[in-house]
Amino acid sequence: MGGCFSKPKPVSFVPAVEVKIEVVIPEKERSKEEMSPNGKASPLIYKVNGTARHYHLEEHPIASNPYHNPKDVVEASVCHVKDLENGQMREVDLGCGKALLIKEGGEFHAVGHKCPHYGAPLVKGVLSKGRVRCPWHGACFNISTGDIEDFPGLDSLPRFQVKIEKEKVYIRASKQALQIQRRTKMMAKCISLSNYNLSSTNVLIIGAGAAGLVCAETLRQEGFSDRIVMCTMDRHLPYDRPKLSKSMDSHPEQIALRPKEFFRTYDIEVLTEMQVAAMDIKNKTAVFKDGFKMEYNKLLIATGNTPKALSCKGKEVENVFNIRTPEDANRVVKLATSKNVVVVGASFLGMEVAAYLTERAHSVSVVELEEVPFKKFFGERVGRAVMKMFESNRVKFYMQTEVSELREQEGKLKEVVLKSGKVLRADVCVVGVGAVPATGFLKQSGINIDSKGFIVVNKMMQTNIPGVFAAGDAVTFPLALRNNKKVNVPHWQMAHMHGRVAALNMLAHGVEISTVPYLWTAMFGKSIRYAGHGEGFDDVVIQGDLDELKFVAFYTKSDEVVAVASMNYDPIVSKVAEVLAAGRTIRKRDVETGDMSWLTGKGS
Repeated sequence: MGGCFSKPKPVSFVPAVEVKIEVVIPEKERSKEEMSPNGKASPLIYKVNGTARHYHLEEHPIASNPYHNPKDVVEASVCHVKDLENGQMREVDLGCGKALLIKEGGEFHAVGHKCPHYGAPLVKGVLSKGRVRCPWHGACFNISTGDIEDFPGLDSLPRFQVKIEKEKVYIRASKQALQIQRRTKMMAKCISLSNYNLSSTNVLIIGAGAAGLVCAETLRQEGFSDRIVMCTMDRHLPYDRPKLSKSMDSHPEQIALRPKEFFRTYDIEVLTEMQVAAMDIKNKTAVFKDGFKMEYNKLLIATGNTPKALSCKGKEVENVFNIRTPEDANRVVKLATSKNVVVVGASFLGMEVAAYLTERAHSVSVVELEEVPFKKFFGERVGRAVMKMFESNRVKFYMQTEVSELREQEGKLKEVVLKSGKVLRADVCVVGVGAVPATGFLKQSGINIDSKGFIVVNKMMQTNIPGVFAAGDAVTFPLALRNNKKVNVPHWQMAHMHGRVAALNMLAHGVEISTVPYLWTAMFGKSIRYAGHGEGFDDVVIQGDLDELKFVAFYTKSDEVVAVASMNYDPIVSKVAEVLAAGRTIRKRDVETGDMSWLTGKGS
């Protein structure tokens, strides 16, 4: 059995903050956390197997001086009060590090200047109604607290003290916080782990991707102090899965979302190389492939997708890969060096792999059934522009055809035969022809599964079974942006939000999902950013120059903009995401004219 059940001694709550010295909790937020619905201070109560258990975060009053080590503190005058207008941001240098200074509603705020996800400069992002949105991947942070409010990423921003003296703006910050530029939110610990039966847990999370990890972290952040067990078929702790195709030679420890110590510190148990074979919903029990059984009180299913394999002759030949693990990606890079690579499928994964291998392989060919890459997602014109970029980087395309046979020599791949009759030399083949939800183990469970195998959930990420939640790539959920149409959105950012909403509703918070989908793809050092849900779009309005790969594409359905994509046009996608998040409708005529006044609310 992979992983382990650790049995630490009972511990009291010690909220953990990666950078303690800069954390300041607003009084109104503390009152929300520490007051019950009747207005009286009380610990939170959660029922476990019918027994009420009490838990709370250890109280930490706000000190008048939150900086424990005066030598670690820097204070600097950064500007005159009139230097910033309302709604403006400025990156300021404090001598030993930078901060993001923001003025909104007549008040100044100072937080970390880099997005904790991939380090994007937030000064180039979008400021709107008390939060700043990252220009690269859409993560959002509260400017008063620094807390992360939308994803991707796990950490929040450090918050710094601001004071005004003689019309000058001063920022007081710890040197350590300025250097680290990220903050882990306060979390509870499990108070009685040593008393548990190893075959039972309060919360069981099946799947250790973004949805599962964010669910576990959110529970701890909300003060949940009972047992949490995550199980995964993978051999690794949760890692940054998008990097498997964007940075293929990354080792598992380089792309880990959290270090091992994190899981030990916050009593989040992870069982690796453990596959759930069946669910006994009536008895609240997960049955594992090796026969082990685990009872649960609350369940999150976040199993993601399983890559589709080729069904052609010779599909079992050696050196044919689906990229599912870091080992897969590493192996492909090693085998592809100075060799001939064939990528089957011009999907996001397929195209990112092709781009990554171009400088390493002798040749890279892409086989695709459609006429142009990304036609259904980005439209034909954008797809052709992307295809042209690949061709200028020595990638050869074989479109509107499929693989009919994989030929071998001494058991290893030698040639890929296409239905068109073309024979391609190939030492390595990467398959990226889509995926199916990994939900086969739920067929007889009673959990509602649609005709395509997706788990059906409501706005609170709950299935038709009380206490059973689902999140991530394996679900369909009501998307507020599209009038609550049930959709599947297999994006990294969305999986994060699913996990958070599921956790909050395990604690009966009644939170509904309302985020705007946001994704990105990276190829040849360039990124396409995308926000919204363009499924079924009937027209594309393009501004900019496709040939120069500097453009923004608006996807419309009838008279409404439903999605946007851009390349070298930041932060337009984050701006549109904020407009959509505010519930405003963008009309087709607004984007056809080129007048961008609608971005500031001055349009229709």
